[in-house]
Amino acid sequence: MWKKSFLVFLFSLSVQKAALDCERLRKPNEFPSPSLHSQTETVMRGQNVSLSCFLQNISLEITYFLFRGEKCLQTQDGKGEPMTINLTVSEAHDLGPYKCKVQVANCSKYSHPFKFTFADPVTAPVLNISVIQTKTDRYITLRCISFNGSLPIDYIFFEKNITISPVISKDVRKPAELNITESNTAEVKEYRCKAKNRLPDRVKYSQPVIIPSTGGDCGPFCLQLLLPGLLLVLIVIILILAFWMLPKYKARKTMKDSAPRVYGNTPMEAGIYANVCENQAGAEYSQEIQYAAPVFQQVAPRDQENSNNSKGGHVYSELVF
Repeated sequence: MWKKSFLVFLFSLSVQKAALDCERLRKPNEFPSPSLHSQTETVMRGQNVSLSCFLQNISLEITYFLFRGEKCLQTQDGKGEPMTINLTVSEAHDLGPYKCKVQVANCSKYSHPFKFTFADPVTAPVLNISVIQTKTDRYITLRCISFNGSLPIDYIFFEKNITISPVISKDVRKPAELNITESNTAEVKEYRCKAKNRLPDRVKYSQPVIIPSTGGDCGPFCLQLLLPGLLLVLIVIILILAFWMLPKYKARKTMKDSAPRVYGNTPMEAGIYANVCENQAGAEYSQEIQYAAPVFQQVAPRDQENSNNSKGGHVYSELVF
């Protein structure tokens, strides 16, 4: 009987000691709540992330527990070392909430809940510039918009590599605007803009847009503006010439096809005939005149009679009607 009483006494002492130790550890400096954090709270689908649970007191033997909802994902014992778990956030339930529990002896504390959020990255923004020119000044309006990416999106404008605007945040899919007034200058201006949302390391820049100087020579920029117009004018001129020349070509081809063709040197085919009929009143006869174009053809010389008065040879040719 006394042995049983002794065991009960020892057990009560151990419980009291544990209670005293737990009360001592509950002091803020002895046993603070753990911290649970990640490098980013905003992630893309399928992104790999890390969660770390850490207790500031490095002298205690600690057991870490990481929960997602009511499910325990990992347990780790350590002293002065945080617990880190790697996750892939692909579905909605992977977003959390997560909690970290630390236990020392019979005492335990929980961290604040942590939850990820999904976001889509921004695409390269588009920069549009409108200029109103006066004699002394020009008024420039810069408009920058990214057509994809989770809102809100922050925009910043640059002149070359110099920031010329504060951060302009947009909660709706509308362009950020920046108005600039400057005096006429001979310098060429180059502008671009940057778009960024909550996703880290997902910054996108627009293509640079060049505004030419207000001097007489606008250089390559003017050439870029005039080239499409020149090409259009050239195409119109070619079409006009084509439609103007085509009827003439067809008419000339028709006349050529209807004209009599000459095949070889046949005398009859090359002949020109004219029939003249003269019918006079009271006349009892008609007269027909036929004209023929003579064709000369060289033939071998004929034998000539010997003549004492002949001094040289002659060449004869036939006249064909």
